[in-house]
Amino acid sequence: MKLVLASKSPRRSEILKNAGIDFTVRVADADETIPEGTRPEDAVVFLAARKAMAVPRADDETVLGADTIVVLDDKILGKPRDRDDAYNMIKSLSGRVHSVFTGVCAVGNGTSLSFAEETKVEFYPLTEEEINEYISTNEPYDKAGAYGIQGLASKFIRGICGDYFNVVGLPISSVYKKIIKK
Repeated sequence: MKLVLASKSPRRSEILKNAGIDFTVRVADADETIPEGTRPEDAVVFLAARKAMAVPRADDETVLGADTIVVLDDKILGKPRDRDDAYNMIKSLSGRVHSVFTGVCAVGNGTSLSFAEETKVEFYPLTEEEINEYISTNEPYDKAGAYGIQGLASKFIRGICGDYFNVVGLPISSVYKKIIKK
């Protein structure tokens, strides 16, 4: 299988490389608007499929699209618009459990396969100083929920239930079992 990753995410590329999976990158130019009223686990699959379908592919290629969102109290926390938005997101996550959903879609050879993976993440309670220190870095601003579990925010994580790599952006074990080795 010739795998094409429809994502510019360095984290997704790193996950695939570290798992020893050969792939090329072809960035998807897809509308990421989620239809109103869509459940989070359906929204990520919808966006992953949209990304996978937006990338041209040869007959012998399989295109892999993915999208990750953070959900707290049934509200999707996207990438923060600015410092205030990042502050509010991190403050809302402080001392609480939230869900991270990654949707995956593989398209190739006349077939497609889509699924969503959920991981629960719990933050320790954070002080104002910790929140302000964190949002003064560049890390929160290109990540759903305003944090990266693999980076500076790792010290805020009390625990997870589910696939760590799902929180980073690609549930690699599920991708391997359902798509690569199927």
